[in-house]
Amino acid sequence: MDISTEIAGLKLENPLMPAAGPLTGNPKLIERAAGQGVGAIVTKTISTEAAEVSKPAIAKLNGGVLNCEKWSEDPPERWIDDYFPTIARENDVPLVLSLGYNPDQIRELLPEIEEFASAFELSSHYLGRDPEPIRNIAAAASEKTDKPIFVKLSPHVPDLGEFASAAVKGGAAGIVAINSVGPGLEIDLDDLTSPLGSDDGYGWLSGPPIKPLALQAVNEVYNAVDVPVIGVGGIASARDLLQFVAAGASATQMLSHAISEGADAYGKIIDGVPKELEKLEVDNLTDLIGKYDNSS
Repeated sequence: MDISTEIAGLKLENPLMPAAGPLTGNPKLIERAAGQGVGAIVTKTISTEAAEVSKPAIAKLNGGVLNCEKWSEDPPERWIDDYFPTIARENDVPLVLSLGYNPDQIRELLPEIEEFASAFELSSHYLGRDPEPIRNIAAAASEKTDKPIFVKLSPHVPDLGEFASAAVKGGAAGIVAINSVGPGLEIDLDDLTSPLGSDDGYGWLSGPPIKPLALQAVNEVYNAVDVPVIGVGGIASARDLLQFVAAGASATQMLSHAISEGADAYGKIIDGVPKELEKLEVDNLTDLIGKYDNSS
């Protein structure tokens, strides 16, 4: 049984990696995830300044996670001088470094971290209707590196296929779909407060409740562009993961389920993939990519 895969020239022993977020926010946390045998590591997003995050930033609810997280609260200098060298030295899986958010910030940061990266993930959180800013961030990164660039898309853009195509025109070697959904609100009726510390109590929803949205987005992007798709949004089992593969994902990311259940959730899912493929009578994971077909 072969569960390996490839995304833009990166060879992964298995298709699961942690999504950028609090579980990959420093070398010790990354070591925990890597110890579960993930196929690659995606580091927490950094930008040209440290983020100021209101606390509490994460609330578990109804099988999912509501969050008002931002990018890393550590300054980029700490990542460049300490975190990235440690992560690169201590890990032998592909390292996908996440950075954002606009072209100028990407041009400034990317050369400083390029030596540590196998690839880059660009986070935009762009919610507008014009795809040109997505093309621009991909182009900005392409100016500074020949390594693969993956652009992460919001589910709120009006046409995922159009936005994915714009990213590819800018130089993206792959598309990550999707980012979290929202904003959303949870209310504690006993004291009429939100569990989050943001000014309005609003946050962004991720985890199993958004899986149908994420699966549709992956399938739409897969049918729109001829580059690998990385599926993210709601994976909580090996069978979930394989649904994303069938929808068109060459690899996947997971975060919320591991926040809820612990980092060993990565290992459990990876271990379950061969068993599920055997049930489906599929010998190679890659044979399942994009096999969902509702065209008839």
